[in-house]
Amino acid sequence: MPVINYKTPLGLAQITEEESFITSIHITDADGVTDAPQNDVQETVIKQMDEYFAGQRQTFDLPLRQAGTLFQQEVWNNLQLIEYGTTISYMQLSKRMGNPLAIRAIAAANGKNNLWVVVPCHRVIGSNGSLTGYAGGLWRKQWLLEHEARVCGVGQYQLDF
Repeated sequence: MPVINYKTPLGLAQITEEESFITSIHITDADGVTDAPQNDVQETVIKQMDEYFAGQRQTFDLPLRQAGTLFQQEVWNNLQLIEYGTTISYMQLSKRMGNPLAIRAIAAANGKNNLWVVVPCHRVIGSNGSLTGYAGGLWRKQWLLEHEARVCGVGQYQLDF
């Protein structure tokens, strides 16, 4: 399982690749530099992350494989349908998935997402507009939402609906 480091504006991302699939992207507080890619998959993920942080990419087109239950896979697939620059509440996501009573299970699956930024769990917020539960730290979640809002031309991200 090759792991490469990618320097982002928010810290060092550790990207794991297995059998030509990206299996995890985790943000850390560690210092470091971007590693030279060793293959086409690594080159593509670094290129697309560069484009995202430069405001030139709104969706990712990467070979992804994330281990999880069928329910978790369904949640992660639905996260990828949340439009760039927008947010959705856990309640809205549960209704969109046709399972309005599964808010806690959806939140738990959201928290197990191992593909930072690429599967945009940062776009899910509390029903009252608050930033809630983000493994990378709430300041990173806010930064990502504000970055996307600026790119979309709506200025600062607002926590209220």
